[in-house]
Amino acid sequence: MLAVAVVIVACVICNKISSRLGVPMLLAFILLGMFFGSDGVVKIPFSNYALAEQVCSVALIFIMFYGGFGTKWSEAKPVIWQSLLLSSLGTVMTAGLVGLFCRYVLHIALLESFLIGAVISSTDAASVFSILRSKRLNLRYNTASMLEVESGSNDPFSYMLTVIVLSLMNGEVSGSGFAYMLFAQIFFGVVCGVGIAALALAFMKRFRFASPGFDAIFIVAVAVFSYAIPACIGGNGYLSAYLTGIILGNRRIHNKKALVHFFDGMTGLMQMLLFFLLGLLAFPSQMPSIAPRAFCIALFLTFVARPIAVCLILTPFKSSLRQQILVAWAGMRGAASIVFAIMTVINPAVTHNDIFHIVFFIVLFSILLQGTLLPIAARWLRMTDAGADVMKTFNDYIDEVPVQFIQFTVTESHPWAGKAICEIVLPPDSLLALLVRKGEQIAPNGGTVLVPGDTLVLSGKAGDRVCGVQLYERTVRPGDGWAGRKISEIPPGEALVVMIRRGNGVVIPSGDTMLNEGDVLVVNDTKSEK
Repeated sequence: MLAVAVVIVACVICNKISSRLGVPMLLAFILLGMFFGSDGVVKIPFSNYALAEQVCSVALIFIMFYGGFGTKWSEAKPVIWQSLLLSSLGTVMTAGLVGLFCRYVLHIALLESFLIGAVISSTDAASVFSILRSKRLNLRYNTASMLEVESGSNDPFSYMLTVIVLSLMNGEVSGSGFAYMLFAQIFFGVVCGVGIAALALAFMKRFRFASPGFDAIFIVAVAVFSYAIPACIGGNGYLSAYLTGIILGNRRIHNKKALVHFFDGMTGLMQMLLFFLLGLLAFPSQMPSIAPRAFCIALFLTFVARPIAVCLILTPFKSSLRQQILVAWAGMRGAASIVFAIMTVINPAVTHNDIFHIVFFIVLFSILLQGTLLPIAARWLRMTDAGADVMKTFNDYIDEVPVQFIQFTVTESHPWAGKAICEIVLPPDSLLALLVRKGEQIAPNGGTVLVPGDTLVLSGKAGDRVCGVQLYERTVRPGDGWAGRKISEIPPGEALVVMIRRGNGVVIPSGDTMLNEGDVLVVNDTKSEK
């Protein structure tokens, strides 16, 4: 236990150091694992690939689930087809090109060549998310959302290709068996992901837990179910987990803010565990023997296979050359590739190359070169956007709303007691945002009559948060029926607009305030009184 605590603290310290040096933190976790490993300084003996595969698979479940949970659908929707084609067709194309290179240039056996291609065909969500967040990489043309969806959804396709090639190497599938395996992986993965998310939403709508902590426990169980159920029937568990996450993450569910904090910390711990364990499993002394082939594969993957796949997919969408180059460069390999490489080690399929260390070398090369230079490449290609905020492309981003709150209780002698809200005079630039009556939270309307004992929460400009006021942002878009309407024309039960962001200014609305296209509304999430 002491060793585990030391490792976690060391990972946290490495995170701070790597951010100062501009090196991706995930690389620091891998190097720390190598430092503690059998070939490192500490020399902890560890070569249990089966245990590592089980632990890393569990970590990947939560990384995949939270990757979907944090994907903001409204931001991803404009580039969803590009993202899905990159994650599916792009993954297959990359695997195929690398497989052909290994077969005809490096003269590796045919199926083993395509096994290597399958294992390293996906980009790494943890690496991409980490760099976008830590570097606040604000990109043009919804490129950040494109990379987020692609990296979050292509691991299931890489996993599917790996399973199929291993089955072919073991002689376990025929032509019809291959077709069914492909169908089952996708069909059961999608159906289970959507179905489990729908059941979880229905359950949370009907039942409320006494403690916010039980919401987190329930969602943990949902994430595990989303992987385990399809995996038991031949489906793609990682695809199911990602879909479940993206559906839940884009719905306003109870205690979502607490869930974000919980899963943010949990996923960070999983990333530390996963990358450290992979580093612990590696033997640096074996790197020189595989380095020439691994280096050739890494160069071909980075500068030929990935760019060709990106170009063929994005060109029909009239994507600019600068965007294509950046998307190609952002195709970093990471934990999923190494976990899939571990699968090849414990699988009975016969291989003649040290696939684990080849893939490990490629991942180190990718994270060190592409991860370190990605912010520089974005600036060099003029793909950064000072007016954008990459953090808003994540569902788990909680904006600091510049609203202050005043809370007080109406007494029997208070002049507002017994009056309807429409009859009282509020302080300038303020709005009654919430009413608490006998423990029940109510979003009030003009006809609500105040009684002694009511606790009122007034909102005004500036910044602080009050428990019980749950805010979310909504942008007034063309055709949504809100543009050109006054606040008073919005049905009371539909929304209570607390604040309006308009251009660079902030407006505290009244009933006569007209809504314009592009206004960002800060809305109280509490249901209105009926």
